[in-house]
Amino acid sequence: MDLKKEIKLSDLVPKRGAPKARARKTKKSRDKGPAEVVGLKIGATGIRVAHVVNNGGKQLVRTARGPLPNGVVDGGEVRDPLALGEALSDFFTANALPRKGVRLGLANSRIGVRVIEVAGIEDERQLENAVGFRAHEMLSVPIDEAVIDYRVLSTDVDEDGQTTRKILVVVAYRDSIDRYLAATDAAKIELAGIDLEAFALLRAVAEPGSLPVGDDGRPVAALSVVSVGHERTTLAVSDGTVCEFARVLEWGGAQLGSAIARALKLSPTEGEELKHSVSLVAGEEGVEGLPAARGAEAVEAVRYEMQALVRDLLSSLRFYQSQPQALPIGEILVTGGTASIPGFAEELGRELGIPVRLADPFVRVHFDDGATRPEDGGALAIAVGLGIED
Repeated sequence: MDLKKEIKLSDLVPKRGAPKARARKTKKSRDKGPAEVVGLKIGATGIRVAHVVNNGGKQLVRTARGPLPNGVVDGGEVRDPLALGEALSDFFTANALPRKGVRLGLANSRIGVRVIEVAGIEDERQLENAVGFRAHEMLSVPIDEAVIDYRVLSTDVDEDGQTTRKILVVVAYRDSIDRYLAATDAAKIELAGIDLEAFALLRAVAEPGSLPVGDDGRPVAALSVVSVGHERTTLAVSDGTVCEFARVLEWGGAQLGSAIARALKLSPTEGEELKHSVSLVAGEEGVEGLPAARGAEAVEAVRYEMQALVRDLLSSLRFYQSQPQALPIGEILVTGGTASIPGFAEELGRELGIPVRLADPFVRVHFDDGATRPEDGGALAIAVGLGIED
């Protein structure tokens, strides 16, 4: 399937608050998105959906979640498109979900997001070539195997008349996207767009332009959000209007279950089940249903395993702050299924040396009549963000 023909590449960049720029000749401008969107997040263990009506407000009509067989999706990549197509079809039928206006989220380590600067180029075609060259450097992937999109965020002219553009660039592997499209085609799902989960995450937890600003008009600190899922963690950093940095880390809650299983000499399944009974709350550490000594062993194993996440997050945040015009990191919002472990956010904050608090994944939506606030809402944060249209 020709992605450029079927899906607007502009859906790979955020639609929220970015300064308007001259449209690329290869794309039609899209000023207004669909009013009704079904946000679709596909993970290694399950499918998450949020149905949002964006019509003068953001009304959450319903949410749904369901399991996915092991091995169908792994590391953010589709391994079995036919099996995923069948699972999606069954899931949409069982939950009476519309199959039009669906926005799919992507997140894997083969997607690059950067803010770059390009100086001295006026011609639109030359600019596109320059962006393509920089994108190739980002992922070291042949141009014909990549999907590349960009948005001009700002344009400055210096005293000598030289133009410098600040540009958000997104690069993804075409084969990765094609396998998702094969699955949604098999399920007869009509995609309204493809979005990065990092962008959706930012949309879910904060209003555009809501960051406090200093005397210079710039935000005093970046908006930093972390979603910890079963096998992957998504980090997104924004200046309040656009995602300036995103990274997918190969670490998730599954590692905690495995660590508990190793420490207590249990099966992986038993370790995964106990993970949901762990408490990291200061003074209340332990595992419900286990003797204190065994619970202490499990908690120690969890804390030790979390060090890997801490190292990856610190490395990523340092890389972000090495970029020109990077903002300070004031605090981190954390969400995702794993973040529901009591005391997880506080433990992460202590280890990072940065304040960390739980994000509210429903802060930007109001619930439709009859809709109830789901338990463990963090697991739905990205789906909700995918459903929001700004």
